[in-house]
Amino acid sequence: MSSFVGVLVSDQWLQSQFTQVELRSLKSKFMAVRNQNGKVTVGDLPALMVKLKAFSDMFKEEEIRGILGESGADMNDEVDFEAFLRAYLNLQGRGTEKLGGTKHSSSFLKATTTTLLHTIIESEKASYVAHINSYLGDDPFLKQYLPLDPSTNDLFDLVKDGVLLCKLINVAVPGTIDERAINTKRVLNPWERNENHTLCLNSAKAIGCTVVNIGTQDLIEGRPHLLLGLISQIIKIQLLADLNLKKTPQLVELVDDGNDVEELMGLAPEKVLLKWMNFHLKKAGYKKPITNFSSDLKDGEAYAYLLNVLAPEHCSPATLDAKDPTHRAKLVLDHAERMDCKRYLSPKDIVEGSPNLNLAFVAQIFHQRSGLSADCKNISFAEMMTDDVQISREERCFRLWINSLGIVTYVNNLFEDVRNGWILLEVLDKVSPGSVKWKLASKPPIKMPFRKVENCNQVIGIGKQLKFSLVNVAGEDIVHGNKKLILAFLWQLMRYNMLQLLKNLRFHSQGKKEMTDADILKWANNKVKCTGRTSQMESFKVKKSHTFLQ
Repeated sequence: MSSFVGVLVSDQWLQSQFTQVELRSLKSKFMAVRNQNGKVTVGDLPALMVKLKAFSDMFKEEEIRGILGESGADMNDEVDFEAFLRAYLNLQGRGTEKLGGTKHSSSFLKATTTTLLHTIIESEKASYVAHINSYLGDDPFLKQYLPLDPSTNDLFDLVKDGVLLCKLINVAVPGTIDERAINTKRVLNPWERNENHTLCLNSAKAIGCTVVNIGTQDLIEGRPHLLLGLISQIIKIQLLADLNLKKTPQLVELVDDGNDVEELMGLAPEKVLLKWMNFHLKKAGYKKPITNFSSDLKDGEAYAYLLNVLAPEHCSPATLDAKDPTHRAKLVLDHAERMDCKRYLSPKDIVEGSPNLNLAFVAQIFHQRSGLSADCKNISFAEMMTDDVQISREERCFRLWINSLGIVTYVNNLFEDVRNGWILLEVLDKVSPGSVKWKLASKPPIKMPFRKVENCNQVIGIGKQLKFSLVNVAGEDIVHGNKKLILAFLWQLMRYNMLQLLKNLRFHSQGKKEMTDADILKWANNKVKCTGRTSQMESFKVKKSHTFLQ
């Protein structure tokens, strides 16, 4: 794999810069220039870029070649689709400057695109090491290797056996991995190491990490840029886990009416964190809204106002009076330490606008002192959201399954997120490619209710084509959030996906067209029989079937 651009998208920002239609169009054009070995090189990009409508009147081929060459990349280096997207955005930023775009717009594009070479940010590495030392220091297996020294490459050496990443995933989302399935020995053979990394990658996708073009070999070799990107996402998921109404019902204080509550439930956790921050800044008299965790926080003023309103007992007038941004940032961190907040960043990281570390820092402030009330109105709303144990367990199962498919949209709250039909269309397109008519679909945010119904009607229509049992089920049932009918549809959808997978893996070579429950039961019973046990499972409806294969 080339050293040309990161092949792991460290967060969902890259995908968010394009619509699904744009991604599909660019992917098809990218695939069309592959050579006979199925590869695309850096040298192939200039000819491709100049043909794109976005750049056809803006650059000549040689200009594009020069821009790509500025990073020092070899024209013979292989490049993947994600690298192409980053190069596309980088070129787009250059085009804005060339056409005389505003200083703000061009600086924004340059700030959010990367160079074409891998970079390791030492401050982020040090923060992740500190996080790992803090949360896994007492682990029975890992304590013999911890604490790690952030100034060395001990982190990249330790992750090569896969144990650390699996344990970190379980810290982020407890119960994701059965720890009995992790191979934990001082010395692992290649097969055991591969099993750990396969388990890690599948589990990372299930909890919502965006993993692109990364395999077990990349982790075994300990490639720093890939590992830090993956660790960053896992830690981010852990820090943002409570930023939803179910776990933190006090968040309802951020909105005024029912419609706003519905919108809040559909927001991604980082958006909720921004909304929470702006809520307190407004109370503190700070005039500028915060829209990101980088440039808007560089001067440290927003932090000073936020901490003053949350912890006035530790307030120091010197923070706002400070003229030097670095000095102000140091005073902000001193204030946070007096609140017992963990330090994920340094004054330099604030001044330079490190988005990952700023987000982690704000999340720690939220956990330490949210400043939200828990009055009767809020608690009564929280009680309305509680589900019975069975529905909660099924919701988690289907949510993790959808996220493991690698669709563009991340599912945060299953029953709310599927109500506009878009995520279900993405899942259907993944499970049954070509089944969705995207020209007839409406992409979020969707303001008009009938558009949501149209999306959900198409979902039901495709389900009927796949022969799902959908008697008396309509698109409106999904829009209205009927939990039992949503779960029933998702159960059939996941079952269809699993049967197709098993058919392709095991039965296709035998010429068998369909995979049935009877086939699975027969396989399971044979496996149990081979162990010398006499137990047999007659159907999946047997209540004790969950103990059958233990």
